[in-house]
Amino acid sequence: MPLLLLDLDNTLIDRDAAFRSAMAAFLAEHGLPADELAWIMSVDDDGYAPRATVASALTHRYRDQVSPAAVQDVLDRGAADRVTLADPVRTALVEATRAGWTPVVVTNGRTVQQTRKIRRTGLDTLVDGWTVSEAVGHKKPSPEIFHAAAAGRPLRQAWMVGDAARTDIAGAAALGLRSVWLARGRAWQEQEYAPTHIAEGVVAAIGHVVGVGW
Repeated sequence: MPLLLLDLDNTLIDRDAAFRSAMAAFLAEHGLPADELAWIMSVDDDGYAPRATVASALTHRYRDQVSPAAVQDVLDRGAADRVTLADPVRTALVEATRAGWTPVVVTNGRTVQQTRKIRRTGLDTLVDGWTVSEAVGHKKPSPEIFHAAAAGRPLRQAWMVGDAARTDIAGAAALGLRSVWLARGRAWQEQEYAPTHIAEGVVAAIGHVVGVGW
């Protein structure tokens, strides 16, 4: 059963929507202007900014109104407590498994937070397992995290599906894996490597992999 390696944030789940909701509630709770949300989303940089950098920026900006502990709490739990799994994604994972694929989540991030998202959405019942960068000491695109996710199983027939060119697709390319990049309204920019296929969302991406077969 070939591996279907899947990114988590903004691939299987809409992490940005959950983060945006959490930060809007944070602003309201602390009596801060709602239009601050645009600044926070910019600092967050689609989830790629280091959490320590985001925490420092928020703590400094709201130092007279919000405690550092409250900032840390919303960054630790806010998005993780709000993520959901769309029904079409759930169905696509079930169908991929029925078609003979082994779905495995491969995600950068902190172990507690990412595992919380996986369990909250029910992904733990839909995938064969998950690998978090903090737990294995390596981040995508490092080959070590992909090998950890494979857990001794062959990678030669695996596909990688993700929205991040420089982690998901670059990592797959370095290992010679086929990949699907989720465009999410963006154009492909990289010149040194490219995905095997481009899809707008994860359901179409999984459908492509399953349809192509191995």
